[in-house]
Amino acid sequence: MSRFPLQEGDILSTSMGASGEDLQFSPRARELIPISVECKSHKAFAVYKIMDQAASNTRKGLEPVSIIKADRKKPLVVVDAEYFFDLLQFKSSKTND
Repeated sequence: MSRFPLQEGDILSTSMGASGEDLQFSPRARELIPISVECKSHKAFAVYKIMDQAASNTRKGLEPVSIIKADRKKPLVVVDAEYFFDLLQFKSSKTND
């Protein structure tokens, strides 16, 4: 079951090396999911160690969240992708009530 009432083609992946956003949203998708996506895939990212630590310190029933910050950069929040999309779906359903 889809989290959002979208149709095939509402979100398209761009080719590797193309400039701009990595996912192109239709106007309907953009309305429901107001984000811009940059995709990266590497063998490893240091942030996974941070999330592993957050998970090991998380009590049952809670969601591990990491807040990271580099010098002269804004803080970032790191959460599991499934949890993130659940949050977006919840926000979207509240907006459409």
